[in-house]
Amino acid sequence: MGPGRSARPRGTSLIRHTPVTLCHIDELPDGQSCGFDPHHCGQDSVLVVRRGGQVHVYRNACPHHDTPLAWRKDAYLNAARDRIICFAHGAQFEIETGRCVLGPCLGQCLAALPFFVDEEGKLLLL
Repeated sequence: MGPGRSARPRGTSLIRHTPVTLCHIDELPDGQSCGFDPHHCGQDSVLVVRRGGQVHVYRNACPHHDTPLAWRKDAYLNAARDRIICFAHGAQFEIETGRCVLGPCLGQCLAALPFFVDEEGKLLLL
């Protein structure tokens, strides 16, 4: 191997992904949803729903046409607060699975994103 070359396998990346803090878990009350722009793109690309003590994190994009889900900031849930709604197409998604149960993308799923809550209660996107 010549100078400046490594034994790194082909196809692997040198980019390290540092977890991004979205919020403190206490800032997201049960039964609420919130959008985040973790990469500072000017638009929320991640949505978080807290329901029944569980947290669910998804990419903010409908699988039907890859459009954002909310019609206004943090408006991701229906009136009953038991489904995620795509306001562009009327699709309804289960909060727990992200699976579309009504609408043009029936059976397709929202893209779940990896996350964890640290010992201080910070919700971190991986």
